[in-house]
Amino acid sequence: MESFAFSHQLLQFMVTGLTVGAIYAMVAIGFNIIYNVTEVLNLAQGEFVMLGGLVMVFIHVSLGLPLVIAFAATVLVVTVVGVLLDRLAIRPVRQPTVMALIIATVAASMIIKGGAMLIWGKNPYDLPAFSGREPIVVGGLVLQSQYLWVIGFLVIIAIALALFFNRTILGKAMRACADNGDAARLVGINVRQMVLLAFGVSAAIGAVAGITLTPIALMDYDRGAMLAIKGFAAAILGGLGSFPGAILGGVILGLIESFGAGFLMSGYKDAYALIVLLLVLFVRPSGILGSMAVARFKRF
Repeated sequence: MESFAFSHQLLQFMVTGLTVGAIYAMVAIGFNIIYNVTEVLNLAQGEFVMLGGLVMVFIHVSLGLPLVIAFAATVLVVTVVGVLLDRLAIRPVRQPTVMALIIATVAASMIIKGGAMLIWGKNPYDLPAFSGREPIVVGGLVLQSQYLWVIGFLVIIAIALALFFNRTILGKAMRACADNGDAARLVGINVRQMVLLAFGVSAAIGAVAGITLTPIALMDYDRGAMLAIKGFAAAILGGLGSFPGAILGGVILGLIESFGAGFLMSGYKDAYALIVLLLVLFVRPSGILGSMAVARFKRF
């Protein structure tokens, strides 16, 4: 009986870990999209997730718009914020070194965070689950329907990005910028427009992560920083620049966090990402799929 209960508990932690890991994977994918085009780490990526949740609460709950319309409007609003981040914080930098651009994203992150605090305050906000909060019970396993939405959206995003980068002109142009920006300019590709597109797509994915996360874990103005750290840890774990690595790293990190909180100490749940990040940097800085990160978009 004890072994049966333990196996159910183990499975429950695994499902929770996969769900959390899917969120981290989406954040990591956002990091990789911008990194592959600019070689810059957008440290405001977590703020896109935060804005996705809070804007969705405002449009869907406060304004009362239907779920589908509110979802699309939220993604659009956060995408515009990502575009403005490129226009107002990245492009005006006179000496665009990698360090200068990273500092610009840090400043933008603080501004977005402060603006969110002024608009929504410091209280956390809830969002109704997409399919209601009635749990699905399968053989003793309690499964929230929102978990399926989170994992499903990660699968949709992965498929959509694969098709975009391999089948569309814009996607191939972004791949060319990632491989060699100077050569891309010589063949007529507007690299600045590709960077703008990268920030927009990254912000849209962050918005989806925030929208799907909020019904599970609430959302407040201060969540972005920790989500950025965990997404960055997932990207490093899987191999910075690798999209399959981002998904793998996010899932592994989510499982580690879930099992660590369940079997070790839940109070250190947020520290597990940092511990994993340090271990990976010490042992294998290139990440699990580090060889794929070199190829960037080629091997998606």
